[in-house]
Amino acid sequence: MRRLLTALAAGACLVTASACGSSGSSDSASDKASSSGGVTKVKVGVIPIVDVAPLYLGQDKGIFKKHGLEVETTLAQGGAAIVPGVASGQFQFGFSNSTSLMVAQSNNVPVKVVSNGIASTGVQGKDFGGLTVKGDSTIKSADQLEGKKVAINTLKNINETAVRESVRKAGGDPDKVNFVELAFDQMPAALDSGQIDAAMVVEPALATIKAQGGKEIASPLVDVAPNLTVAMYFTSTSYEQQNAAVVKKFQEAMAESLAYADAHPDEARQIVTTYTKIPAETLAKVQLPAWPAEPDRASLEALEKLGESDGLFKTAPDLDKLLP
Repeated sequence: MRRLLTALAAGACLVTASACGSSGSSDSASDKASSSGGVTKVKVGVIPIVDVAPLYLGQDKGIFKKHGLEVETTLAQGGAAIVPGVASGQFQFGFSNSTSLMVAQSNNVPVKVVSNGIASTGVQGKDFGGLTVKGDSTIKSADQLEGKKVAINTLKNINETAVRESVRKAGGDPDKVNFVELAFDQMPAALDSGQIDAAMVVEPALATIKAQGGKEIASPLVDVAPNLTVAMYFTSTSYEQQNAAVVKKFQEAMAESLAYADAHPDEARQIVTTYTKIPAETLAKVQLPAWPAEPDRASLEALEKLGESDGLFKTAPDLDKLLP
């Protein structure tokens, strides 16, 4: 178990080097939640995408402060890198896609979901994530990706599973797709220059690709399941056990922030400009996701089955232990 966590933490450092200190820093006070004047400071690992707008909006509107929390965010490329950061104590909370959390749980990494994060809109062609190609590409459907280079933000995560399902539903063989790892914000330029044949992106990269003439050929997250729970906020089981009051505050603040973002879409769009470099003209075209209060258990079970068929899990993940 110790070797597993060490290896995972090392992977996180490759992506978010600034979050990783020296070999002895994990036990220092700076890497743990601290409390000052009745406000508890917590570090949260996130990805610079539209998904986490409620977290930033909650900070901006004083929701977290009202609940006695001060949030410090650290950016990473994907949830697969954030998981070890939380498990090793670099972050108290993290944001990760559902598949990465299932993989971690199936490998006995001590993680526990504390709040819902984001869900697909469930509408083909009108989701916050899409499988895209260059405007002049001859690729018209997902089955034509056999032998092609398709970018996803991290390998063996929810986006790979989703693209594989889109290819499968279109009649193609997902095992013949060449998946490559690339950060979301690097995908538009890579697609435009021809370095990749297709990209599975989420907002705001999806709007950027469309603005440069790109086309959407599938909505993979919708193909997985209606109203798919795409990502959630989580902590380590040890942190939850030792800091139950802080976890409860975070849950309450996130619930309020999710509801606020869902009810104020214009403010949710605007807050994205504070942590991404999206042009104003593109921002208006961003498709917002759904921010429901609770995870959709049926959609997660469907995602789990696909993960099993794709060989992502050594043992079946236990959703009862993972979910709140």
